[in-house]
Order: sequence, then C-alpha cells, then structure tokens
Amino acid sequence: MKKYDNQIPTHNEMGFKPLVTMLKDSIKGVANQRPASTINGVFFRQSDTISPSDDPRVTWFGHSSFYLEFEGKRLLFDPMLGSRPSPVSWAGSKRYQRTVPAGPESFTEVDAIVISHDHYDHLDYDSIRKLKDKTPRFIVPMGVRKQLVKWGVPEEKITEHAWWEEVEFDGLTLACTPARHFSGRGLFNRNVTLWCSWVIKGNETKVFYSGDSGYGPHFKEIGKKYGPFDLTLIECGQYDKRWAGVHMFPEQSVQAHLDVGGRLMIPVHWGAFTLAFHSWTDPVERATKAAIKQGVSISTPKMGETVLIHSDHYPDRAWWR
Repeated sequence: MKKYDNQIPTHNEMGFKPLVTMLKDSIKGVANQRPASTINGVFFRQSDTISPSDDPRVTWFGHSSFYLEFEGKRLLFDPMLGSRPSPVSWAGSKRYQRTVPAGPESFTEVDAIVISHDHYDHLDYDSIRKLKDKTPRFIVPMGVRKQLVKWGVPEEKITEHAWWEEVEFDGLTLACTPARHFSGRGLFNRNVTLWCSWVIKGNETKVFYSGDSGYGPHFKEIGKKYGPFDLTLIECGQYDKRWAGVHMFPEQSVQAHLDVGGRLMIPVHWGAFTLAFHSWTDPVERATKAAIKQGVSISTPKMGETVLIHSDHYPDRAWWR
C-alpha cells in the first residue's frame, strides 16, 4: 500500500510518555478552553449569482471551512459544517455554536468543493453527503477520491492531485502545493492519502490556503513559485509542543504568511472546536499580536462574515472578547 511522507523529517508519534502527559492535561483541564457564552456569528446565505466583475470575497465559517467567490466562480473549501469532527455523532469535541453560520442547506450550488486532507475536521461525511449533488466538481489530494466514491460521489466528478500539480478550472488555476502534516481516518490507514495546501490563481487575484501544516521550508518554496498573494488563510490553532511538527504555533503562522508573500491574512483552524490544550482564544490573540509586531495586515471576521479581498477596509474587531 502506497504511503505518503513529508518533505522534511516530521515527528508526530504519540508514544506512552506523551499519552500520559495528555491524560494529565485532560484531567487538569485548561482555563477558557470553550467560550463561556454564546458566540454570535453572522448567518450566511449564498447569493443566487456571482458575476466576474463582482469584488472577490471570502467567507469563513469557523475552523477551516470557507467559501471563496471570485471571477465568477464559487469554491467551497473543507466544508466541515457538522457538530462534531468525529467518526461518531455522540463523542468528540462539540462545536461551540449550536447553529453553524452556514450549513449544507445554505448553498444552492457551488462550482467546486476543494479538500485539503482526509481528517474528520476537514472531510465531514454528513456535509459531503448533503452537498454532493450541489456541485459538479470535487478537487482533492491523491487518495481521497476513494473515500468520496464510498460516500456516493460519482467518480467522474472527482479529480485527484499530487504536490505541485496544477489543474485548470473554468479560467482559474488551482495548484496542489505541499503541507507538513499527515492523514488517516482510522487506526490502520495512516498516510495512505495525501495532505496539501492550495493555491488559487485567477486573472487578477491570488489566494493561498495552508491546509493543516507544521512550519517548514515549503512556504518559501510556494511563495517563490506562486506568490505574492492577495489573501492567505493560514492555520493558527490546535497546536501543542507534542505535535509541533504538524501544526504551527500562531507566531509561525504569521511567518508562513510572510514566507509566501501574503498581503492580507485570515487566521483559520480555530473558533469552532477544542482539539488541543490551549484556551479557545489563544490562537487569534497570539496571531494578532504577532501580526502587529511584524507589520502584517490581519483580518479577524466573525464566523459567517464576508471579507472583500481587495478592500482597504476589512473586519478586524476582537469580537471573541
């Protein structure tokens, strides 16, 4: 069975000692690990049409799910729109919000669904099942097709891609680019599918999405080949020194944005679930602080709030406080 690997050595083994320390952390608990009160997002409803002349825009729904509209195309990334990123509905971290800013029913049609890797918090069965008939195209990294076909997605709708492979899509170019992570949805399928970041390039707009990734030299490689970018969506949450090779600390997230040559940064992979031993606001607080220190423009929209990519004005309120 073919297995994939990272560009550089990456340690993410959960041996006996790390598991013991994690158990202790679980018992001890973390202050402010979940919101103390209801989070007020923005209810999203997809517009019926989008024109190539419309301003490019992005809407983040919490964690790493977002909706990208530009040059007449509508792309939905990692649509985890359910209540738990878990193989079962009754266990695992529960979403902070009772009502998701956008559910599958919020969309009438999207031009493509794009997946970064097969983990439960990025590839969600219920979301895909309810969205699969609303799109003609799934764009995924190598190996993920098999999972989608198992869920009822017609094989002809799906294209799989390796790192540095480009796909032309209705006037846009999408490039499957490296990430430093891993894959697997069970005990016996570790790294049998690929994980990736994505470059989305139009005639006038370029966007970079990091997927899940530890910090590494691939960011500078991507910036050199495809940058600069008008917008980056960079993971900045669910980190821990025990798995620092596969998830960045927020300060590294800001550096990754600089490495790829980003103009505006939106921090993602936070705000919806507790998957690590830090407070739920720590990712965005640290990313914002690091961005200010580095002179980086950072947008912190509410979940469901739309950001105009080329605007000089963007949401930057500390709504989580």
